[in-house]
Amino acid sequence: MPQNIFDKVRKLFVDYFSLSGQLVSQQEAESAIREGVSFRGTTMLILILAILIASLGLNTNSTAVIIGAMLISPLMGPIIGVGLGVGIHDFDLIKRCLRNLTMAALFSILASTLYFLISPVNEQHSELLARTSPTIYDVLIGFFGGGAGIIALGSTNKGNVLPGVAIATALMPPLCTAGYGLATWQLNYFFGAFYLFVINSIYIAFATFIGVKLMKYKNVPAVDTARARRVRRVVYAAAILTMIPSIYLTYRMLESSRYTARADQFIKDECHFAGTQVISRSIFTEDGEKNLQITLIGRQLPEDSLLLALSSKLKYYGLAGTKLSFIQGGAMAERADNTPGAIADIYKIAQATITRQQSEIDSLKIIIRDDATSADAATEIAPEVKVVFPNVKDLGITTTVFSRLEGEGSATDTVSVAMVSTHGRMSKEEGEKLTHYIETRLKLTNLRLLQVSEDFTK
Repeated sequence: MPQNIFDKVRKLFVDYFSLSGQLVSQQEAESAIREGVSFRGTTMLILILAILIASLGLNTNSTAVIIGAMLISPLMGPIIGVGLGVGIHDFDLIKRCLRNLTMAALFSILASTLYFLISPVNEQHSELLARTSPTIYDVLIGFFGGGAGIIALGSTNKGNVLPGVAIATALMPPLCTAGYGLATWQLNYFFGAFYLFVINSIYIAFATFIGVKLMKYKNVPAVDTARARRVRRVVYAAAILTMIPSIYLTYRMLESSRYTARADQFIKDECHFAGTQVISRSIFTEDGEKNLQITLIGRQLPEDSLLLALSSKLKYYGLAGTKLSFIQGGAMAERADNTPGAIADIYKIAQATITRQQSEIDSLKIIIRDDATSADAATEIAPEVKVVFPNVKDLGITTTVFSRLEGEGSATDTVSVAMVSTHGRMSKEEGEKLTHYIETRLKLTNLRLLQVSEDFTK
């Protein structure tokens, strides 16, 4: 019974994935591929025009224009031709394809370099920057795209596969970005983009080679088997060596992504301040040290206290070794940056002054409020004290700060003080009763009672 189920499942998969009756002859597929290998006359002109269109798309950050250029581009022909040549051991075809591909890439980079040299707009848009840091995902895109391409070329039902492969593998934009890197002399852009083009080319050709083998295309007559083995080794080595840097770049990308997520979680969990909000954060590396800079707006906070309270918590979020810093009033400063220079400077100075003065006003308000509360308290309970403690002549209640002068270092303590003058000397027991009465009546703690002499009051 289990064997019957297994056979049925296998038959189902075979029926769905069988290529029987859906492939064109090897001769027909080869003919279609060989026709797209040559770059002469109109093909080269179309390539250059496509490059200029893609450069315009990158320059204006227009995805639609870039996609249009990729559909026009004839670059896929020689790349698939290399894979076919390796698969059927046609070394003349391999050499012709590599020569044509090299010339096509050279003219493409020259055309895009000239365009960006004369273009008045040199801003680095997202569509352009996306082609400067290839990863292992680009390797997979090139490989799967090449596989889809060779299957489509070898099948009777091609559909819209080839245009889709041209868009997915994106051969044109990297060459345009490489030209931008040369035109602006940013060689990191040039090498990053050209590496992406090499990845796409090698893995499209590699997938084509595997597809040719799976479809069991016959080798050309009189094959030099020793030379064929050497070529295959070169292909495998090129595929592996091309992949290694992309794996490292992918690791760095994932590490950066994880670090950013941890930093955002740290800000979300720890940066809650009454009257102050986080409006942005910046992550950057300076002198080999990670920096997390947080911009705040609202009531100004003491930066030393912020750093003391939050720096020790970084390690719990996997951010150990990160330098934490704060910018306060940053939102107003960012708005000022959009105005002319002199006005922006004045705006920033005014904002800093207002913030400082508001902090001083808040402190003074607290002092005034405390003094007023103390004065009201003494007036409120004075009639009661005169009845309960008839020996008391005058009463004043205030809040003050005591500084301890003995011992090492210094310490301060804010306490409530009741000052009284009496008819004669107040006994210790009477003083304790009066202290307890005032503390209970006014709900105070740590009250100190000071008896003022008659001479002092005068």
